[in-house]
Amino acid sequence: MNESRITVAMPKGRIFDDACRLLRNAGFSLPDTFESTRKLILDLDDEPFRFILAKPVDVPTYVEYGAVDIGIAGKDVLLESGRDVYEMVDLGISKCHMAVAGLPQHRSSNPYLKIATKYPHIASDYYRKRGEQVDLIALNGSIELAPIVGLADAIVDIVSTGQTLRENGLVEFDRLMDISSRLIVNPVSYRLKKKAIDQIVEKMIRATEGNKVGMD
Repeated sequence: MNESRITVAMPKGRIFDDACRLLRNAGFSLPDTFESTRKLILDLDDEPFRFILAKPVDVPTYVEYGAVDIGIAGKDVLLESGRDVYEMVDLGISKCHMAVAGLPQHRSSNPYLKIATKYPHIASDYYRKRGEQVDLIALNGSIELAPIVGLADAIVDIVSTGQTLRENGLVEFDRLMDISSRLIVNPVSYRLKKKAIDQIVEKMIRATEGNKVGMD
């Protein structure tokens, strides 16, 4: 690891714009073209930072294995991946929640359920704690389709506005947890670059005032 440079993994997609705004609010000089670039690795001229742009589900992996020092990842991704990282700050951005949803007629379905989800570990833990036996079906996208075509009785997925559920005739059965994005750190990086990382953490904490939600 280069001790003079902090490498940050940024999640592409819905979190990215919120994360860029927060970094600027924290005082970091991101270029105007940062949001529109197609580059996967960006070095800043005015800051000792290197950014890599990765799929959100991959950010904790880059952080755990030390390919980067710091990352920004959703709490859902952290819970599902179980990676060995330090969770430093609840950034309070990209808020949503994890929910069980399905067609209205399946609200009182029999105890043995077929559940479609992108989050098998989270879903398994939820139903195990409820003492319910379920058949988990792992899907990677368009989870809302599963109940409609009869693949599953319900889904476990993140919900933001609920519009996608409503447009597809689905209703929310239960709310599992609130989700927001977190600043995570590689444990070895934190030992080697503690002073620099603590400064970043403090700036991000100040920038998140008013955005915070309780940490799970």
